[in-house]
Amino acid sequence: MKCPYCGFQESRVIDSRSAEEGAAIRRRRECTGCARRFTTYEKVDQVPLVVIKTDGRREFFDRDKIIKGLLTAGVKREIPLETFEDLVNDVERELLNSFVKEVKASQLGKMVLERLREIDEVAYVRFASVYRKFRGIESFKEELDTFNKSKKSSLWED
Repeated sequence: MKCPYCGFQESRVIDSRSAEEGAAIRRRRECTGCARRFTTYEKVDQVPLVVIKTDGRREFFDRDKIIKGLLTAGVKREIPLETFEDLVNDVERELLNSFVKEVKASQLGKMVLERLREIDEVAYVRFASVYRKFRGIESFKEELDTFNKSKKSSLWED
């Protein structure tokens, strides 16, 4: 493994442990050239997941982009970053387990919203306003009515 500090090609592994719920191996290494330490991660190479945007463009699935949107929706809501990371991990895992190579942005948004609904109502409405491109107050009212109806029906199901 090439040292990120001096570029020397030799290093030795000091410590190895499981990371990302067993999906990766974290290795702590020491360069045999400069003796500085650095961390590497070993993961299974996966086929990239492609998101089909509403205008037909295709982009690689970008978990950071989704987390950024969730953080914006959850601003001042005291929702831990870890909660959003778990949400995105769950969505990504579901997509990869379904063996799809491409997913429509609308479907991806629905998956995120379904999970966000259970986490925080305000963040849900904020995220929905961007995802569903609300044009005005009527759009907000419709979404809130739909949210309240589904919330009431779920109370009766328990």
